[in-house]
Amino acid sequence: MNEHVHDPYVLKAQKDGFRARAAYKLTEIDDRDRLIRPGMVVVDLGAAPGSWCQVVARRLAGRGDLVALDLLPVEPMAGMTFIQGDFHEAEVLDALESHLAGRRVDLVLSDMAPNMSGIASADQAKSYALAELALEFARDHLAPGGRFLVKVFQGEGFDDFRNQLRDAFSSVAVRKPKASRDRSTEVYFLASGRKA
Repeated sequence: MNEHVHDPYVLKAQKDGFRARAAYKLTEIDDRDRLIRPGMVVVDLGAAPGSWCQVVARRLAGRGDLVALDLLPVEPMAGMTFIQGDFHEAEVLDALESHLAGRRVDLVLSDMAPNMSGIASADQAKSYALAELALEFARDHLAPGGRFLVKVFQGEGFDDFRNQLRDAFSSVAVRKPKASRDRSTEVYFLASGRKA
């Protein structure tokens, strides 16, 4: 708790009006890789509390479409459409597809992590199960050439998941933003160029 309260990114998030320090992870990756451009259709899976949505909404600058999905509620914000529920349930997918009205998605984001039990092997397996669901969603909804940014944890399953990404995308890179805690094994895969 003490570390969190004094974390420089937590303090910066409070000052900059972001809902969580995670905003700086996406900001750093986007500054490097130019993921978000006005006019895009962006879907944020596991969006709560909404800090990535804040980054996306600011960078879309009122031009584009941001759809956020989560099991938990997300406080409304300008420039975001929120759908509450499990994104691989038919009802939630129907709501999303109704909103998209036939449009393909340019960018899928997933910063999801499971509720941690403290049992490393179980937590790792749950983490990759979520990543695979997000990949399935991205394969189904991205436009050809679209991009997918997903959080994973290094360890068991890492290479297998990277191979799945390589099958679906023309390039796959690993990003470890400075806002990720040093001791954390979290990294992000950035998959670009969804294969038709």
